[in-house]
Amino acid sequence: MFKPSDLFDLSTWQFRDIFDRLDYAWSALPAIHDYVLGLIGRTGTRKPALPGVHYLGEEIFIHPDAVVEPNVYIKAPVYVDAGVEIRSGAYIRGDALISTGAIVGHSTEVKNSIFLPDAHAPHFNYVGDSILGRHTNLGAGTKLSNWKIAADKTIHIKLEGQDIDTGLNKFGAILGDGAEMGCNSVANPGTVIGRGTLVYACAAIRGYFPPNHIVKLQQQFLVVEKRPD
Repeated sequence: MFKPSDLFDLSTWQFRDIFDRLDYAWSALPAIHDYVLGLIGRTGTRKPALPGVHYLGEEIFIHPDAVVEPNVYIKAPVYVDAGVEIRSGAYIRGDALISTGAIVGHSTEVKNSIFLPDAHAPHFNYVGDSILGRHTNLGAGTKLSNWKIAADKTIHIKLEGQDIDTGLNKFGAILGDGAEMGCNSVANPGTVIGRGTLVYACAAIRGYFPPNHIVKLQQQFLVVEKRPD
């Protein structure tokens, strides 16, 4: 359930070798830096002079068919593929592989993460040390938290009585293909969401969620009549 092939359709993805021989999809996270540098070593850098776009470092490739709006900061190393849309106010903070059709939206921050084709983080999102599968979507204000505040910083995933040590101190979330998170939801460190699963708005989640489920936050409201002054 945690293998890359369990979570993503990799059959036609040109960068699928980043997951080669991995038993756990999150094991790709420490490899992103060197993998992106290798890509850029083959393609060369491309940092087009775009109005209001700020490049921090040299190892950056922006595909000619990508759209990058003004007031964007991109820190090396970053690879941006064809058809990507990076909207005004975005900050790509290095070690990012952003695939065809993906969106990095307004006021969204991305760090050490992979966007598979058509993955969307379109509004006020934080994507840290995470992997977004094909056709995933983060609602406005959704955060993928990557750092534990507990004394033990190593991130574990508990499943059916097992404790899986990821060996990582920085690990946000993995969303399988077609998974979505509603507005202002939070994935706490070490969250894995199966293909097609929906997390409703304002939920704060952690751990593993199987494919094709709905995760709802249940609340109770007390509504009382307003007294006249």
